[in-house]
Amino acid sequence: MKLSTSNDTIAAIATPNGRGGVGIIRISGAKAVAIAMQLTQQSTLFTARYAHFKRFYAEDNAVLDEGLVLYFPNPHSFTGEDVIELQGHGGPVLMDMLLKRVLDLGARMAQAGEFSQRAFLNDKLDLTQAEAIADLIDAASQAAVKSASRSLQGAFSQRINTLLDSLIHLRLYVEAAIDFPDEEIDFLSDGVVAEKLQQVRDNLQTVLNEAKQGSLLREGLRVVIAGKPNAGKSSLLNALAGYEAAIVTDIAGTTRDVLREQIHIDGLPLHIIDTAGLRDTGDAVEREGIRRAYHEINQADGVLLVYDLSTELSLNTQIVDNLSTVGDKSESYPQTNQKLSTVFNPLALAKQFFDPIPAPEKLCFVANKCDLVAQEPHITRIAGYTHITLSARQDMGLEQLRTHLKALVGYQDAEHSPFIARRRHLEALKRTETALQQAHNQLYGLALGELMAEDLRAAQEALGEITGEFTADDLLGKIFGSFCIGK
Repeated sequence: MKLSTSNDTIAAIATPNGRGGVGIIRISGAKAVAIAMQLTQQSTLFTARYAHFKRFYAEDNAVLDEGLVLYFPNPHSFTGEDVIELQGHGGPVLMDMLLKRVLDLGARMAQAGEFSQRAFLNDKLDLTQAEAIADLIDAASQAAVKSASRSLQGAFSQRINTLLDSLIHLRLYVEAAIDFPDEEIDFLSDGVVAEKLQQVRDNLQTVLNEAKQGSLLREGLRVVIAGKPNAGKSSLLNALAGYEAAIVTDIAGTTRDVLREQIHIDGLPLHIIDTAGLRDTGDAVEREGIRRAYHEINQADGVLLVYDLSTELSLNTQIVDNLSTVGDKSESYPQTNQKLSTVFNPLALAKQFFDPIPAPEKLCFVANKCDLVAQEPHITRIAGYTHITLSARQDMGLEQLRTHLKALVGYQDAEHSPFIARRRHLEALKRTETALQQAHNQLYGLALGELMAEDLRAAQEALGEITGEFTADDLLGKIFGSFCIGK
Protein backbone atom coordinates (compact mmCIF):
# COMPACT_ATOMS: atom_id res chain seq x y z
CA MET A 1 0.00 0.00 0.00
CA LYS A 2 1.34 3.44 -0.94
CA LEU A 3 1.08 6.11 1.74
CA SER A 4 -1.90 8.27 0.74
CA THR A 5 -1.53 12.05 0.83
CA SER A 6 -4.61 12.86 -1.28
CA ASN A 7 -7.44 15.14 -0.20
CA ASP A 8 -10.09 12.86 -1.67
CA THR A 9 -13.20 12.17 0.33
CA ILE A 10 -13.16 8.49 1.26
CA ALA A 11 -15.90 6.09 2.33
CA ALA A 12 -16.17 2.50 3.50
CA ILE A 13 -18.41 0.11 5.39
CA ALA A 14 -17.11 0.13 8.96
CA THR A 15 -19.03 -2.90 10.28
CA PRO A 16 -18.13 -6.56 9.62
CA ASN A 17 -19.41 -8.46 6.61
CA GLY A 18 -22.67 -10.33 7.03
CA ARG A 19 -26.11 -9.68 8.45
CA GLY A 20 -26.54 -7.47 11.50
CA GLY A 21 -29.00 -5.22 13.22
CA VAL A 22 -26.98 -2.11 12.35
CA GLY A 23 -24.54 -1.34 9.55
CA ILE A 24 -22.29 1.72 9.53
CA ILE A 25 -20.77 3.60 6.61
CA ARG A 26 -18.01 6.06 7.44
CA ILE A 27 -17.18 9.07 5.22
CA SER A 28 -14.18 11.38 5.73
CA GLY A 29 -13.04 14.41 3.78
CA ALA A 30 -14.05 17.83 2.51
CA LYS A 31 -17.11 16.52 0.63
CA ALA A 32 -18.44 14.36 3.47
CA VAL A 33 -21.09 16.83 4.64
CA ALA A 34 -22.27 17.69 1.10
CA ILE A 35 -22.60 13.98 0.27
CA ALA A 36 -24.66 13.37 3.42
CA MET A 37 -26.91 16.34 2.66
CA GLN A 38 -27.58 15.08 -0.88
CA LEU A 39 -28.12 11.54 0.34
CA THR A 40 -30.70 12.65 2.92
CA GLN A 41 -32.07 15.58 0.87
CA GLN A 42 -31.36 17.90 3.81
CA SER A 43 -30.88 21.60 3.04
CA THR A 44 -29.38 22.73 6.37
CA LEU A 45 -26.12 21.79 8.03
CA PHE A 46 -26.19 18.89 10.47
CA THR A 47 -25.70 19.68 14.16
CA ALA A 48 -22.30 18.46 15.32
CA ARG A 49 -22.31 15.28 17.40
CA TYR A 50 -26.08 14.98 17.27
CA ALA A 51 -27.89 11.87 16.03
CA HIS A 52 -30.22 12.88 13.16
CA PHE A 53 -32.85 10.35 12.09
CA LYS A 54 -33.03 10.52 8.26
CA ARG A 55 -34.06 8.66 5.17
CA PHE A 56 -31.39 7.77 2.62
CA TYR A 57 -32.46 8.39 -0.99
CA ALA A 58 -31.38 6.79 -4.25
CA GLU A 59 -30.75 8.83 -7.40
CA ASP A 60 -34.37 8.39 -8.50
CA ASN A 61 -35.59 9.66 -5.10
CA ALA A 62 -36.63 6.18 -3.98
CA VAL A 63 -35.87 5.46 -0.31
CA LEU A 64 -32.89 3.14 0.06
CA ASP A 65 -32.99 2.92 3.84
CA GLU A 66 -33.47 5.01 6.96
CA GLY A 67 -31.30 5.49 9.99
CA LEU A 68 -29.03 7.90 11.85
CA VAL A 69 -26.59 10.51 10.57
CA LEU A 70 -23.77 11.72 12.86
CA TYR A 71 -21.54 14.67 11.95
CA PHE A 72 -18.06 15.21 13.41
CA PRO A 73 -16.56 18.49 12.11
CA ASN A 74 -12.85 18.95 11.62
CA PRO A 75 -10.49 19.06 13.41
CA HIS A 76 -12.36 17.39 16.27
CA SER A 77 -12.90 14.03 14.62
CA PHE A 78 -11.08 10.73 14.43
CA THR A 79 -9.33 11.61 11.16
CA GLY A 80 -9.02 15.35 11.80
CA GLU A 81 -11.27 15.93 8.77
CA ASP A 82 -15.03 16.32 8.43
CA VAL A 83 -16.46 12.88 9.22
CA ILE A 84 -19.98 11.55 8.62
CA GLU A 85 -21.25 8.23 9.94
CA LEU A 86 -24.39 6.70 8.43
CA GLN A 87 -26.08 4.09 10.61
CA GLY A 88 -28.59 1.98 8.71
CA HIS A 89 -29.85 -1.58 8.78
CA GLY A 90 -27.11 -4.17 8.56
CA GLY A 91 -28.06 -6.23 5.52
CA PRO A 92 -25.02 -6.83 3.27
CA VAL A 93 -26.86 -6.06 0.00
CA LEU A 94 -28.42 -2.95 1.53
CA MET A 95 -25.03 -1.76 2.79
CA ASP A 96 -23.47 -2.27 -0.64
CA MET A 97 -26.29 -0.27 -2.30
CA LEU A 98 -25.90 2.57 0.20
CA LEU A 99 -22.11 2.64 -0.20
CA LYS A 100 -22.46 2.72 -4.00
CA ARG A 101 -24.78 5.73 -3.67
CA VAL A 102 -22.21 7.50 -1.47
CA LEU A 103 -19.47 6.79 -4.02
CA ASP A 104 -21.67 8.07 -6.85
CA LEU A 105 -22.10 11.33 -4.92
CA GLY A 106 -18.36 12.06 -4.95
CA ALA A 107 -16.48 9.83 -2.50
CA ARG A 108 -14.05 7.09 -3.39
CA MET A 109 -13.56 3.71 -1.75
CA ALA A 110 -11.15 3.91 1.18
CA GLN A 111 -8.05 1.75 1.20
CA ALA A 112 -7.32 -0.58 4.10
CA GLY A 113 -6.40 1.49 7.15
CA GLU A 114 -6.81 4.82 5.37
CA PHE A 115 -8.99 6.38 8.08
CA SER A 116 -6.35 5.61 10.71
CA GLN A 117 -3.64 6.74 8.32
CA ARG A 118 -5.31 10.14 7.94
CA ALA A 119 -5.61 10.39 11.72
CA PHE A 120 -1.85 9.79 11.93
CA LEU A 121 -1.02 12.29 9.16
CA ASN A 122 -3.24 14.91 10.82
CA ASP A 123 -1.51 14.43 14.21
CA LYS A 124 -4.58 12.93 15.86
CA LEU A 125 -2.63 9.78 16.72
CA ASP A 126 1.00 8.76 16.73
CA LEU A 127 2.03 5.52 15.07
CA THR A 128 1.92 3.34 18.19
CA GLN A 129 -1.62 4.51 18.92
CA ALA A 130 -2.69 3.86 15.32
CA GLU A 131 -1.25 0.35 15.48
CA ALA A 132 -2.99 -0.20 18.81
CA ILE A 133 -6.34 0.30 17.05
CA ALA A 134 -5.66 -2.69 14.79
CA ASP A 135 -4.27 -4.68 17.74
CA LEU A 136 -7.39 -3.90 19.78
CA ILE A 137 -9.59 -5.21 16.96
CA ASP A 138 -7.44 -8.34 16.50
CA ALA A 139 -6.90 -9.05 20.22
CA ALA A 140 -7.56 -12.71 21.05
CA SER A 141 -7.56 -12.47 24.85
CA GLN A 142 -8.72 -10.12 27.59
CA ALA A 143 -5.10 -9.44 28.52
CA ALA A 144 -4.32 -8.39 24.94
CA VAL A 145 -7.39 -6.14 24.86
CA LYS A 146 -6.31 -4.38 28.07
CA SER A 147 -2.73 -3.88 26.85
CA ALA A 148 -3.85 -2.65 23.41
CA SER A 149 -6.28 -0.25 25.10
CA ARG A 150 -3.46 1.15 27.24
CA SER A 151 -1.35 1.63 24.11
CA LEU A 152 -4.25 3.40 22.41
CA GLN A 153 -4.49 5.74 25.40
CA GLY A 154 -0.81 6.58 24.94
CA ALA A 155 0.97 4.42 27.56
CA PHE A 156 3.59 3.13 25.10
CA SER A 157 4.01 6.52 23.40
CA GLN A 158 4.58 8.20 26.77
CA ARG A 159 7.35 5.77 27.65
CA ILE A 160 9.05 6.31 24.29
CA ASN A 161 8.68 10.10 24.44
CA THR A 162 10.20 10.16 27.93
CA LEU A 163 13.19 8.22 26.61
CA LEU A 164 13.45 10.57 23.64
CA ASP A 165 13.44 13.64 25.89
CA SER A 166 16.27 12.21 28.00
CA LEU A 167 18.23 11.26 24.91
CA ILE A 168 17.79 14.68 23.29
CA HIS A 169 18.93 16.40 26.49
CA LEU A 170 22.04 14.19 26.53
CA ARG A 171 22.74 14.95 22.88
CA LEU A 172 22.48 18.69 23.51
CA TYR A 173 24.98 18.46 26.35
CA VAL A 174 27.48 16.42 24.33
CA GLU A 175 27.19 18.53 21.17
CA ALA A 176 27.43 21.78 23.12
CA ALA A 177 30.68 20.58 24.66
CA ILE A 178 31.97 19.70 21.17
CA ASP A 179 30.92 23.04 19.66
CA PHE A 180 32.30 25.16 22.50
CA PRO A 181 35.59 23.55 23.55
CA ASP A 182 36.92 26.84 24.96
CA GLU A 183 34.30 26.81 27.71
CA GLU A 184 36.53 24.44 29.69
CA ILE A 185 33.82 21.78 29.91
CA ASP A 186 35.43 18.36 29.88
CA PHE A 187 32.26 16.39 29.26
CA LEU A 188 34.20 13.13 29.06
CA SER A 189 35.47 13.36 32.62
CA ASP A 190 32.97 15.43 34.60
CA GLY A 191 30.72 12.39 35.13
CA VAL A 192 27.54 14.08 33.90
CA VAL A 193 27.47 12.36 30.52
CA ALA A 194 28.29 8.98 32.00
CA GLU A 195 25.50 9.32 34.55
CA LYS A 196 22.91 10.52 32.03
CA LEU A 197 23.89 7.86 29.50
CA GLN A 198 23.52 5.12 32.10
CA GLN A 199 20.11 6.44 33.13
CA VAL A 200 18.93 6.34 29.52
CA ARG A 201 20.26 2.80 29.09
CA ASP A 202 18.58 1.61 32.30
CA ASN A 203 15.25 3.16 31.32
CA LEU A 204 15.53 1.69 27.83
CA GLN A 205 16.09 -1.78 29.29
CA THR A 206 12.93 -1.44 31.38
CA VAL A 207 10.88 -0.42 28.34
CA LEU A 208 12.44 -3.22 26.26
CA ASN A 209 11.50 -5.84 28.86
CA GLU A 210 7.93 -4.51 28.99
CA ALA A 211 7.75 -4.44 25.18
CA LYS A 212 8.84 -8.09 25.03
CA GLN A 213 5.90 -9.00 27.27
CA GLY A 214 3.58 -6.86 25.15
CA SER A 215 4.84 -8.50 21.98
CA LEU A 216 4.17 -11.95 23.42
CA LEU A 217 0.57 -10.91 24.13
CA ARG A 218 0.18 -9.94 20.49
CA GLU A 219 2.30 -12.51 18.66
CA GLY A 220 1.97 -15.47 21.00
CA LEU A 221 4.14 -18.58 21.04
CA ARG A 222 4.29 -21.17 18.24
CA VAL A 223 4.79 -24.67 19.65
CA VAL A 224 5.05 -27.80 17.52
CA ILE A 225 4.24 -31.23 18.94
CA ALA A 226 6.44 -33.82 17.21
CA GLY A 227 7.43 -37.46 17.63
CA LYS A 228 6.77 -40.97 16.39
CA PRO A 229 3.27 -42.23 15.58
CA ASN A 230 1.22 -43.26 18.63
CA ALA A 231 3.47 -41.40 21.07
CA GLY A 232 0.45 -39.43 22.27
CA LYS A 233 0.92 -36.19 20.32
CA SER A 234 -2.77 -35.75 19.51
CA SER A 235 -3.72 -36.65 23.09
CA LEU A 236 -1.38 -33.91 24.29
CA LEU A 237 -2.95 -31.43 21.86
CA ASN A 238 -6.43 -32.35 23.13
CA ALA A 239 -5.33 -32.06 26.76
CA LEU A 240 -3.86 -28.59 26.23
CA ALA A 241 -6.83 -27.43 24.13
CA GLY A 242 -9.34 -28.75 26.65
CA TYR A 243 -11.46 -30.62 24.11
CA GLU A 244 -11.21 -33.31 21.40
CA ALA A 245 -9.53 -31.21 18.72
CA ALA A 246 -7.69 -34.15 17.12
CA ILE A 247 -8.73 -37.74 16.38
CA VAL A 248 -7.00 -40.20 18.70
CA THR A 249 -6.80 -43.91 17.78
CA ASP A 250 -4.40 -46.80 18.27
CA ILE A 251 -3.75 -46.85 14.52
CA ALA A 252 -0.33 -45.46 13.64
CA GLY A 253 -0.42 -42.47 11.27
CA THR A 254 -3.88 -41.20 12.19
CA THR A 255 -2.68 -37.59 11.96
CA ARG A 256 -1.52 -36.96 8.41
CA ASP A 257 -1.78 -33.19 8.18
CA VAL A 258 -0.96 -30.22 10.38
CA LEU A 259 -3.57 -29.47 13.07
CA ARG A 260 -3.62 -26.03 14.69
CA GLU A 261 -5.22 -24.88 17.91
CA GLN A 262 -4.92 -21.64 19.86
CA ILE A 263 -5.23 -21.51 23.62
CA HIS A 264 -4.14 -19.05 26.30
CA ILE A 265 -1.93 -19.60 29.32
CA ASP A 266 -2.33 -16.72 31.77
CA GLY A 267 -3.01 -14.41 28.82
CA LEU A 268 -0.18 -15.76 26.63
CA PRO A 269 -1.55 -16.86 23.22
CA LEU A 270 -0.24 -20.34 22.50
CA HIS A 271 -0.43 -21.57 18.91
CA ILE A 272 -0.21 -25.37 19.21
CA ILE A 273 0.60 -27.33 16.08
CA ASP A 274 0.12 -31.10 16.02
CA THR A 275 2.02 -32.89 13.27
CA ALA A 276 2.12 -36.24 11.51
CA GLY A 277 4.17 -38.94 13.22
CA LEU A 278 7.80 -38.85 12.11
CA ARG A 279 8.82 -42.16 10.51
CA ASP A 280 9.83 -43.74 7.22
CA THR A 281 6.75 -44.56 5.20
CA GLY A 282 5.76 -45.50 1.68
CA ASP A 283 2.42 -43.72 1.92
CA ALA A 284 2.57 -40.61 -0.29
CA VAL A 285 -0.03 -38.73 1.77
CA GLU A 286 1.77 -39.48 5.03
CA ARG A 287 5.12 -38.44 3.52
CA GLU A 288 3.61 -35.06 2.61
CA GLY A 289 2.33 -34.72 6.17
CA ILE A 290 5.83 -35.45 7.49
CA ARG A 291 7.33 -32.87 5.13
CA ARG A 292 4.89 -30.28 6.46
CA ALA A 293 5.75 -31.33 10.01
CA TYR A 294 9.42 -30.52 9.51
CA HIS A 295 8.50 -27.20 7.90
CA GLU A 296 6.50 -26.26 11.01
CA ILE A 297 9.33 -27.42 13.28
CA ASN A 298 11.75 -25.07 11.52
CA GLN A 299 9.37 -22.13 11.99
CA ALA A 300 8.45 -22.86 15.61
CA ASP A 301 9.47 -21.05 18.79
CA GLY A 302 9.45 -24.34 20.67
CA VAL A 303 9.27 -28.07 19.87
CA LEU A 304 7.82 -30.71 22.19
CA LEU A 305 9.37 -34.05 21.22
CA VAL A 306 6.89 -36.55 22.61
CA TYR A 307 7.79 -40.20 23.22
CA ASP A 308 5.96 -43.13 24.78
CA LEU A 309 7.55 -43.71 28.17
CA SER A 310 6.20 -47.27 28.29
CA THR A 311 7.96 -48.40 25.09
CA GLU A 312 10.74 -45.95 24.19
CA LEU A 313 12.69 -45.67 27.42
CA SER A 314 14.59 -48.94 27.05
CA LEU A 315 15.47 -48.10 23.45
CA ASN A 316 17.23 -44.84 24.31
CA THR A 317 19.20 -45.55 27.48
CA GLN A 318 22.86 -45.31 28.17
CA ILE A 319 24.91 -47.41 30.61
CA VAL A 320 27.23 -45.19 32.63
CA ASP A 321 29.45 -45.58 35.66
CA ASN A 322 28.71 -42.05 36.85
CA LEU A 323 25.57 -39.99 36.23
CA SER A 324 27.74 -36.90 35.65
CA THR A 325 28.70 -38.26 32.22
CA VAL A 326 25.27 -37.16 30.97
CA GLY A 327 24.59 -33.47 31.59
CA ASP A 328 25.70 -31.50 34.63
CA LYS A 329 26.38 -33.05 38.03
CA SER A 330 23.69 -30.86 39.52
CA GLU A 331 20.99 -32.33 37.29
CA SER A 332 18.51 -34.91 38.52
CA TYR A 333 17.19 -37.79 36.47
CA PRO A 334 13.86 -39.61 36.27
CA GLN A 335 13.77 -42.87 38.14
CA THR A 336 13.21 -45.89 35.93
CA ASN A 337 12.81 -49.57 36.51
CA GLN A 338 16.25 -50.02 34.94
CA LYS A 339 19.40 -50.41 36.98
CA LEU A 340 20.56 -47.25 38.74
CA SER A 341 23.48 -47.02 36.32
CA THR A 342 21.07 -46.77 33.36
CA VAL A 343 19.82 -43.29 32.45
CA PHE A 344 17.75 -41.95 29.60
CA ASN A 345 19.79 -40.39 26.80
CA PRO A 346 17.61 -37.73 25.11
CA LEU A 347 20.14 -37.07 22.35
CA ALA A 348 19.86 -40.66 21.14
CA LEU A 349 16.13 -40.11 20.67
CA ALA A 350 16.52 -36.68 19.07
CA LYS A 351 19.09 -37.95 16.54
CA GLN A 352 16.39 -40.15 15.06
CA PHE A 353 14.52 -37.07 13.87
CA PHE A 354 16.85 -34.05 13.74
CA ASP A 355 20.14 -33.17 12.11
CA PRO A 356 21.31 -30.98 13.69
CA ILE A 357 19.47 -31.36 17.00
CA PRO A 358 17.67 -28.13 18.00
CA ALA A 359 19.15 -26.10 20.85
CA PRO A 360 17.92 -26.63 24.45
CA GLU A 361 16.16 -23.24 24.25
CA LYS A 362 13.87 -24.66 21.57
CA LEU A 363 13.57 -28.40 22.15
CA CYS A 364 11.83 -30.02 25.13
CA PHE A 365 11.44 -33.77 25.68
CA VAL A 366 8.02 -34.96 26.81
CA ALA A 367 7.82 -38.46 28.28
CA ASN A 368 4.16 -39.34 27.86
CA LYS A 369 2.06 -42.14 29.41
CA CYS A 370 3.82 -42.05 32.78
CA ASP A 371 0.72 -43.66 34.29
CA LEU A 372 1.51 -46.88 32.42
CA VAL A 373 4.88 -47.29 34.17
CA ALA A 374 3.78 -46.07 37.61
CA GLN A 375 5.85 -42.86 37.48
CA GLU A 376 4.85 -39.57 39.00
CA PRO A 377 4.85 -36.51 36.72
CA HIS A 378 7.92 -34.31 37.16
CA ILE A 379 10.26 -31.95 35.33
CA THR A 380 14.04 -32.21 35.24
CA ARG A 381 17.08 -31.40 33.13
CA ILE A 382 19.06 -33.98 31.18
CA ALA A 383 22.11 -33.08 29.09
CA GLY A 384 21.02 -29.43 29.22
CA TYR A 385 17.52 -30.17 27.89
CA THR A 386 14.22 -29.86 29.74
CA HIS A 387 12.58 -33.24 30.26
CA ILE A 388 8.92 -33.40 31.38
CA THR A 389 7.25 -36.62 32.46
CA LEU A 390 3.45 -36.58 32.19
CA SER A 391 0.31 -38.37 31.11
CA ALA A 392 -1.76 -36.47 28.56
CA ARG A 393 -4.80 -38.75 28.80
CA GLN A 394 -4.84 -38.72 32.61
CA ASP A 395 -4.19 -34.97 32.81
CA MET A 396 -1.05 -35.50 34.90
CA GLY A 397 1.88 -33.06 34.72
CA LEU A 398 0.25 -30.62 32.30
CA GLU A 399 0.61 -27.69 34.69
CA GLN A 400 4.38 -28.22 34.75
CA LEU A 401 4.36 -28.20 30.95
CA ARG A 402 2.41 -24.94 30.90
CA THR A 403 4.91 -23.40 33.33
CA HIS A 404 7.77 -24.49 31.07
CA LEU A 405 6.15 -22.99 27.97
CA LYS A 406 5.82 -19.61 29.70
CA ALA A 407 9.43 -19.77 30.86
CA LEU A 408 10.55 -20.66 27.33
CA VAL A 409 9.95 -17.06 26.19
CA GLY A 410 10.33 -15.35 29.55
CA TYR A 411 6.60 -14.63 29.88
CA GLN A 412 5.52 -13.45 33.33
CA ASP A 413 1.85 -12.45 33.30
CA ALA A 414 -0.50 -9.91 31.80
CA GLU A 415 0.17 -7.43 34.61
CA HIS A 416 3.76 -7.12 33.38
CA SER A 417 2.49 -6.02 29.95
CA PRO A 418 1.46 -2.38 30.40
CA PHE A 419 1.16 -1.90 26.63
CA ILE A 420 0.92 -3.94 23.43
CA ALA A 421 4.00 -4.13 21.22
CA ARG A 422 4.92 -5.39 17.78
CA ARG A 423 7.99 -7.07 16.36
CA ARG A 424 9.06 -3.84 14.66
CA HIS A 425 8.97 -2.06 18.03
CA LEU A 426 11.33 -4.64 19.50
CA GLU A 427 13.68 -4.30 16.54
CA ALA A 428 13.75 -0.51 16.92
CA LEU A 429 14.40 -0.77 20.67
CA LYS A 430 17.23 -3.24 20.08
CA ARG A 431 18.82 -0.90 17.51
CA THR A 432 18.55 1.85 20.10
CA GLU A 433 20.23 -0.42 22.64
CA THR A 434 23.07 -1.16 20.20
CA ALA A 435 23.61 2.53 19.42
CA LEU A 436 23.74 3.39 23.14
CA GLN A 437 26.23 0.59 23.73
CA GLN A 438 28.42 2.07 20.98
CA ALA A 439 28.09 5.50 22.58
CA HIS A 440 29.19 3.96 25.88
CA ASN A 441 32.20 2.41 24.14
CA GLN A 442 33.14 5.79 22.67
CA LEU A 443 32.89 7.43 26.08
CA TYR A 444 35.11 4.89 27.81
CA GLY A 445 37.26 3.90 24.84
CA LEU A 446 38.45 6.26 22.17
CA ALA A 447 36.85 9.26 23.91
CA LEU A 448 35.81 10.80 20.58
CA GLY A 449 32.90 13.14 21.26
CA GLU A 450 31.91 13.46 17.60
CA LEU A 451 31.48 9.70 17.22
CA MET A 452 29.56 9.49 20.47
CA ALA A 453 27.23 12.25 19.30
CA GLU A 454 26.63 10.32 16.08
CA ASP A 455 25.73 7.19 18.05
CA LEU A 456 23.27 9.19 20.15
CA ARG A 457 21.70 10.58 16.98
CA ALA A 458 21.29 7.03 15.63
CA ALA A 459 19.66 5.98 18.91
CA GLN A 460 17.22 8.90 18.70
CA GLU A 461 16.24 8.02 15.13
CA ALA A 462 15.65 4.38 16.04
CA LEU A 463 13.36 5.42 18.90
CA GLY A 464 11.60 7.93 16.67
CA GLU A 465 10.65 5.14 14.26
CA ILE A 466 8.38 3.66 16.91
CA THR A 467 6.09 6.70 17.19
CA GLY A 468 6.48 7.65 13.53
CA GLU A 469 8.77 10.66 13.92
CA PHE A 470 11.44 9.22 11.59
CA THR A 471 9.48 6.45 9.86
CA ALA A 472 9.78 5.99 6.08
CA ASP A 473 6.67 6.18 3.90
CA ASP A 474 7.05 2.60 2.63
CA LEU A 475 6.96 1.27 6.20
CA LEU A 476 3.90 3.40 6.98
CA GLY A 477 2.18 2.01 3.89
CA LYS A 478 2.95 -1.53 5.00
CA ILE A 479 1.65 -0.89 8.52
CA PHE A 480 -1.64 0.73 7.51
CA GLY A 481 -2.11 -1.75 4.66
CA SER A 482 -2.51 -4.48 7.27
CA PHE A 483 -5.57 -2.74 8.79
CA CYS A 484 -9.13 -3.70 7.93
CA ILE A 485 -11.21 -1.67 5.46
CA GLY A 486 -13.16 1.09 7.19
CA LYS A 487 -10.61 1.66 9.98
